[in-house]
Amino acid sequence: MVKYAFAVLFSVLTLTVAAQTSTPKKVYRFSIDEEIAPPASLRVEKAMEEAQEIKADLIIVHINTFGGTLDDADKIRTAFLQSPIPVWAYIDNNAASAGALISIACDSIFMHSGSSIGAATVVDQTGAVQPDKYQSYMRSLMRATAEAKGRRPDIAQAMVDPDIYVEGISDSGKVLTFTTKEAIQYGYCEAEVESVPEVLHHAGVDNYVIQEQRYTFLDKLIGFLITPVVSGILIMLIIGGIYFELQQPGIGFPLILALSAAALYFAPLYLEGLAAYWEILLFVVGIVLIILELFVIPGFGVAGVSGIICLVAGLVFSMVGNVGFDFSHVPAGMIANRLMVTLVSFVVALPLSILLSKKLFESNLFGGLALKTEETTDEGFTVAAEKEKSLIGKRGTAATILRPAGKITIDGRYYDAVAQVGYIEKEAAVEVIDYVNGSLVVRKV
Repeated sequence: MVKYAFAVLFSVLTLTVAAQTSTPKKVYRFSIDEEIAPPASLRVEKAMEEAQEIKADLIIVHINTFGGTLDDADKIRTAFLQSPIPVWAYIDNNAASAGALISIACDSIFMHSGSSIGAATVVDQTGAVQPDKYQSYMRSLMRATAEAKGRRPDIAQAMVDPDIYVEGISDSGKVLTFTTKEAIQYGYCEAEVESVPEVLHHAGVDNYVIQEQRYTFLDKLIGFLITPVVSGILIMLIIGGIYFELQQPGIGFPLILALSAAALYFAPLYLEGLAAYWEILLFVVGIVLIILELFVIPGFGVAGVSGIICLVAGLVFSMVGNVGFDFSHVPAGMIANRLMVTLVSFVVALPLSILLSKKLFESNLFGGLALKTEETTDEGFTVAAEKEKSLIGKRGTAATILRPAGKITIDGRYYDAVAQVGYIEKEAAVEVIDYVNGSLVVRKV
């Protein structure tokens, strides 16, 4: 009887083990083979969501990067640390700087022969080492990440700070970087492997099915449009287009350009869940307030300043992953980084627009955009127009603000006028330099 019971129990256990081993493990695989920037962090976010949707048993990240922005690296690091699914890193060649941080955040690290991990000192875009406050933050991230995954925190810090000495491992004055064999020796790599299947085989996973990340052309296009450089260019086009539109009556090409740039700026951010309705509305309100200040309210005061603040806030908040007015999950420094992108774009766009505006008005390069038909008396040109032309060279006073159109007075009489460049404040002295399309063209004296 006892033998029979043991036989039954053995059969049940055998069947259970057989059933478990017959079910292949779901392995989700994606790559980080680019600069650590907003497109990379969004790719990781999509990957983690897809892995959970298919109920993957394991995530393998194929890493080959020289690093990138600290804010985006921190977002990726956090996603790996908080993942309910084990995350393994397969380093194929390089995991430098921010790449080292996200690798250390993985549960296991495997490296291809000839690869390296480390060199995580914070530098700017020119390669210059940043001040110690940035290094201190990076040291704390590396230390905390290493501790969370059971790796030596002193080694992680030495990858950031050349002043940290780790006996027998790193010399003071040199930033630590591990080769594959060194990483294995000091617990920063599980094994040297040559491929993802070899990673799984080494870990004893031989029955599996791999699903690659689904990354479409639209995903790639969105990733391109939300890079800081492209976002900055689109902001410049928005500001430049609005400025040029305000220099001429009616609706023309500059406004179309500004609207197109705004659509390309906000649409990808909205699709990725970064830009919300209220952030886009904030931008629109800013534009409306600025227009009211320029054309309805005299002077430049509360409405104008409020408009600029709303416009900038709408552009900045659209680039960060806040939830409503909750910014607690936004990585430290990201808002400041996005604000800098926006302000630099403003600083470049406005002077450039003013310069181009002046050049275009003074040259015939784009003369085809304006009517140049010569009106003569043989074709019915009236004496009234001749009288207006006789005012060229005369001086008067701006009776209203010219933005760019308005009224001026010459010898006590009122005339329609347009500022040659920019706007002219009320009661400023002006000089008539041309007569075009029924209005005098003036410049500030």
